[in-house]
Amino acid sequence: GCGKSENTAIVSIISSVCSKIMELLGQNEIDHHQRQVAILSQDSFYKVLTTEQKAKALKGQFNFDHPDAFDNDLIISTLWDIKEGKTVQIPVYDFVTHSRKEETVTVYPADVVLFEGILMFYSQQIRDLFQMKLFVDTDADTRLSRRVLRDISERGRDLESVLAQYITFVKPAFEEFCLPTKKYADVIIPRGADNLVAINLIVQHIQDILNGGLTKRLTGWFNGYGATKKPNMESSSRPH
Repeated sequence: GCGKSENTAIVSIISSVCSKIMELLGQNEIDHHQRQVAILSQDSFYKVLTTEQKAKALKGQFNFDHPDAFDNDLIISTLWDIKEGKTVQIPVYDFVTHSRKEETVTVYPADVVLFEGILMFYSQQIRDLFQMKLFVDTDADTRLSRRVLRDISERGRDLESVLAQYITFVKPAFEEFCLPTKKYADVIIPRGADNLVAINLIVQHIQDILNGGLTKRLTGWFNGYGATKKPNMESSSRPH
């Protein structure tokens, strides 16, 4: 069944692996209202930019890969609502205009929520809300090629600007903010979505949760994190 109050397991993971997990679980073919597993993306939670910041962004001079680029208070409050079995409204971010859209996406209660994003371990306040933390280890050239293809085809950018942003912001931010958080991972998956052995192990673990096999253990984890008492909503940080 969906939406067991205060028993939602939140797993942090990377997008390419997320979609593979959903496919293997058969959840991608199920109506959003009925899904036992839902996906959220850190990229939905970029802060609303000031006029000055937006002008920089349009010139490729704003660092979207810094932890402070994200609305961490909103991430924390959303994760707490999810853990408590509530329906949540997720912002929609327009990467072409660098702005948050008026509409939101509704995410209904689920037993497991996969939260993807490469900086989700940077803030301890956010990190401690995950029941399982997965770090997907991908070669630098693979990360760059995927970014180039995505930014050109989906976000209307030219190759020169994509590479300039990568060298100026993306690569340094990855090395400073993302890579050091690898030590917080419960599981490290090399080769990403190609690593079917690791992914199948994760899928089996999630199926155990869905089947209620881990209910007692999860309840202990929730009690340990103080699930019935929300922490102070202090700003934390993380890059995309």
